[in-house]
Amino acid sequence: MTESLTDLPPAVTSPAAPVRARVPKSRLFTWPLLAGLAATAGLVALSLFVGVYDILGAEDGAEMFAITRIPRTIALVLAGAAMAMSGMVMQQLTQNRFVEPSTAGTTEWAGLGLLLIMIVMPEAPLLVKMTGAVLTAFVGTMVFFGFLRRVTLRSSIIVPIVGMMLGAVVGAVSTFIALSTDMLQSMGVWFLGSFTSVLQGQYEPLWAVVIVVVAVFVAADRFTVAGLGQDVATNVGLNYNRVVLLGTGLIAAATGIVTVVVGNLPFLGLIVPNIVSLFRGDDLRSNLPWVCLLGIWVVTVCDIIGRVIVMPFEVPVATILAVLGAVVFILLLLRARRRG
Repeated sequence: MTESLTDLPPAVTSPAAPVRARVPKSRLFTWPLLAGLAATAGLVALSLFVGVYDILGAEDGAEMFAITRIPRTIALVLAGAAMAMSGMVMQQLTQNRFVEPSTAGTTEWAGLGLLLIMIVMPEAPLLVKMTGAVLTAFVGTMVFFGFLRRVTLRSSIIVPIVGMMLGAVVGAVSTFIALSTDMLQSMGVWFLGSFTSVLQGQYEPLWAVVIVVVAVFVAADRFTVAGLGQDVATNVGLNYNRVVLLGTGLIAAATGIVTVVVGNLPFLGLIVPNIVSLFRGDDLRSNLPWVCLLGIWVVTVCDIIGRVIVMPFEVPVATILAVLGAVVFILLLLRARRRG
């Protein structure tokens, strides 16, 4: 040994003092993250000025800018960040990289709740519809987690397939109810997954997802420990069931709110966390800012493409996300197969 015990700090040599490892704290704002924030600001500015309507040359351009462009861009930012983080939390809790709200049936459950509220209370305000969607999304996500606890085969591919099967069953029930009550057209409009209908006075409830984002940041370490399994979490003194319940509530809240205001955004929670993990590893807390930023990038870029590809018409964001997500999903499956 090159140093004696007397050369060590008092905190280590003293028998009464606990042994503490000095772990250097990483900075929150690094140069890559600042560059990412600058890129996000550029995409947001581009989204504000892309569209058919000439907001610079028309007489009422400023009014239309405030009514449509600003709310739409804010909705892109909030929905992208919330759904990407929801996917990351769900993957952490299920210990599966292929799980997210649209592959676990959460989105379909939220749609069922919205449909039931529209049938029972057709004139219900947006907040009531949102509450119904959140509650059913919570129930559906708990059903999915409960099913996983009773399944012995936990293959990375079987789990999302089971979730999509459950979602297909719930979607079929929703379609049957919509056909029986002549609500199929309204249901299609609500679940289109487009930001075209996001206007001033209609998107404001989407600000509630900020609470979800903040809560995920605060509870990130708990989700990380819970992702190691119930036995490990219990051994370190964590209430595993309470953390799962918290994560389920946050996922349901984000999915229900986004579904009511925007619609279905498929595979967003699958694409973003996996891409971030490929480049940065699996540290949940340090990955959270990048998950938010990449979620905003993906949704904003898909929305801009949808606005310009067949101008003056628009392609729903959900359509572009579905194509992109299917490609990423297949690539991830092939990568998992190569790694055994």
